[in-house]
Amino acid sequence: MGKVAAQVTARLEARLNCKLTRVCIAAAGRALHTEAGHFELELPEVRRIGEDLIGQLEAGAGSAAEAALSKSGQRLGRFYLVGYTVSRYLVDSYPLSNLRGHNGQKLECDVVATFLPSEVVDSLYSAMQTAGLEVVSLTLEPIAAINAAIPPELRLLNLVMADIGAGTSDIAACRDGSVVGYTMATVAGDEITEAIMRAFLTDFSTAERLKAEAARRETLRFTDILGLEQELPSSALKEVITPAEGQLADELARRIREVNGGAPSAVFLAGGGSKLEGLPQAVASALEMDPRRVSVAGSNFKMSAFSDTEELNDPEYTTPLGIAVSAGLGLISDSYRVSLNGHPAKLFRSGALTALDVLQMNGYNYADLIGRTGSSLAVTIDGQRTLYRGEPAEPSSLRINGTELPPSTVIQAADAIEFTPARSGKPGRRTIAEALGSAADAAVCLVNGAPVGPGYELRPGDAVVTNAIVPVKATVSEAADSEAASSHAVGADSSSAFSPDSLAREGLSTHGSAGILSSAADSAANREAGPAPIPQPSEEALPPRLFFLNEAPLELPAKPKGAPYYLMDLLEYAGLDFEHLDRPVTLRVNEENGSFMRVLADGDRVSIRLEEPRA
Repeated sequence: MGKVAAQVTARLEARLNCKLTRVCIAAAGRALHTEAGHFELELPEVRRIGEDLIGQLEAGAGSAAEAALSKSGQRLGRFYLVGYTVSRYLVDSYPLSNLRGHNGQKLECDVVATFLPSEVVDSLYSAMQTAGLEVVSLTLEPIAAINAAIPPELRLLNLVMADIGAGTSDIAACRDGSVVGYTMATVAGDEITEAIMRAFLTDFSTAERLKAEAARRETLRFTDILGLEQELPSSALKEVITPAEGQLADELARRIREVNGGAPSAVFLAGGGSKLEGLPQAVASALEMDPRRVSVAGSNFKMSAFSDTEELNDPEYTTPLGIAVSAGLGLISDSYRVSLNGHPAKLFRSGALTALDVLQMNGYNYADLIGRTGSSLAVTIDGQRTLYRGEPAEPSSLRINGTELPPSTVIQAADAIEFTPARSGKPGRRTIAEALGSAADAAVCLVNGAPVGPGYELRPGDAVVTNAIVPVKATVSEAADSEAASSHAVGADSSSAFSPDSLAREGLSTHGSAGILSSAADSAANREAGPAPIPQPSEEALPPRLFFLNEAPLELPAKPKGAPYYLMDLLEYAGLDFEHLDRPVTLRVNEENGSFMRVLADGDRVSIRLEEPRA
């Protein structure tokens, strides 16, 4: 596909005598999925509705559609939100076609969102990159087609557009000023072509030519696959294609009823397949509509485009003209460029775009924004569960046009985004000597019933017993062996440890570990002693950190290596159920608004509270 795009680009450059570097594209509708989304926004008081609130409302509805898609068990893999249309606005339960400039307190929005598998989107971008073109606009073929065939000023009527291509037919429905749904039928013009091939033994290109000539010639001439010259009246061809044409009309009617909830007021047929003689009448019959209400698209193209060299009323121009109209007239918001870390960003969503939207569209997720604290190490020491926390995450960095801003910032055309993902913290780690305080204490302990060296690194679930009886075959010097040898000792058969009977046979006392160590040392006197273990100094304990959370003192242990505390670290101590909030949460530090990544200093006064309810 990239090579074909490069060839077409070269021909256009030669014809126009200019260099083409950017491209607007539309993805085929065969792989699209649609979901409805609803979002409500209740304000503390009556406010005038501006672009910021409309953008927030539509983004929430789009996110609701994404959540519905992710919950569907039939949707596997990753999907991109490539566009949505608003089907309804409500202000204080009153329906409006446009919110801008109105006053209200409770805002609601319904959208119909369209999604494409990531593989489709990524392959389109790769093909354009191969052709040396930068993608500045991506939409769906049915969205582009309806923008050309049914301009916004006609969408108060209940209209349907069916773009009949070669392999599939894209369908879009509108009413009350909005596009309310998209769908796709898996039958199209190829079904007619294949019927001709089977009936008259022709190749595909010959069948396509006969299909196009049948409406304007009485006699058709062709050469079949056996090399024989053939001649037949066009009426004979029409008899052959009538059953396939009826099947196409029935499937289009079924899909139109499905997406529209019944027969619409009128239907526009677009694409090359719409030129098939008798198809409008067949579709009207299948929908039980007046034949005058089903027409071939093209008459409305002049409302949004003009050409002094081409006749623009040809229904085959519907999709390419729609791509140009959608991008040129700003009917899709992704027709402007934004850079992410120095490269053009993929933009698919219609409506307001935040920095978070752009990051998610380009492969980042919430973990890249906030990171994750390293996993904790849980062990048992003398029957007590002990937890060593992992290191905190290094926060992400988001700069827009050189200024550090939050992810909720609305992105404008030509914005330059620089993003460094958060780095998750390292997991909690301790050697046995660090956990017990010294190498000497480590030398008289057992881990999972076996002795280990002071450098042994604890593992989740380890059971440590201090001041234990050390087996004769594992003396103090042997317990300080290399970490690899120690690892083999962990989990060894506990029968190798001393019992009182075995101690008696060796002539040793069972009273106290000091006697055991002394006897063990004596028993090793005739052997060459290895080097004594070198005690590992423990990390100097850092003083605890003191903050005031909701006016109450909160003392927390110092993080490893003196890492800072962030405001988000205190969320778990605020006493709020963040899974079931009924109103917004306010974050303040020293009487100023705070953010999750605010670094806290000792003595800071932090407030994490639910917003006061309205009177």
